[in-house]
Amino acid sequence: MSLWSRKLEMPTPETALPGRDMEMPVPPVHEVLGGSLTPPFAAPSERIVFGMGCFWGAERVFWQTPGVLTTAVGYSAGLTRNPTYEEVCSGLTGHNEVVLVIYNPEAVDFSNMLTLFWENHDPTQGMRQGNDIGTQYRSGIYVSNEQQRSLSESSRAEFQKALNGAGYGAITTEILSEDDFYYAEHYHQQYLYKVPNGYCGLGGTGVVCPTGIALTD
Repeated sequence: MSLWSRKLEMPTPETALPGRDMEMPVPPVHEVLGGSLTPPFAAPSERIVFGMGCFWGAERVFWQTPGVLTTAVGYSAGLTRNPTYEEVCSGLTGHNEVVLVIYNPEAVDFSNMLTLFWENHDPTQGMRQGNDIGTQYRSGIYVSNEQQRSLSESSRAEFQKALNGAGYGAITTEILSEDDFYYAEHYHQQYLYKVPNGYCGLGGTGVVCPTGIALTD
């Protein structure tokens, strides 16, 4: 199998890298919001995990959102235990680059989270996002409860109608229950705050999500 085809196909349990038991060290506080990156989180709070391509830009979308308590980037929906960034980029872990969002449901509605998700990337591109190609750049929503799942699935159906009207193809976003979330290396956390002119591959379709919140800059 060529490197390109390997990066576009999910590994199996037999072909995935085994990983390790040691967890990634995590910075104690969020560089922008000041809260903890790890549980326990302030109450009331709920969690949701999104995959939107490169996680640097995706994290910035959500830390800029009022009602969000903290964010962190990491790896999820794969097979390898406690993977490194290099392992994820190899295509042999099955993990997606994701952002964990902890938000106050009394201050921001989950539908707003979904609107930011749909409008800030192209969910029709499969195993890529723009020039970023590989399984770790796929579109995904990883829910923590059944209400989130139901709202995510209904919003996907509604956004598909809007995309159809604009000439886009089928949404490839996976909607799954959140499994293990592995924190990424410290230098990835709040990367675009530390490096304001750093790479951001995030880009939407320009199609407005029917739930109606404005597109984030």
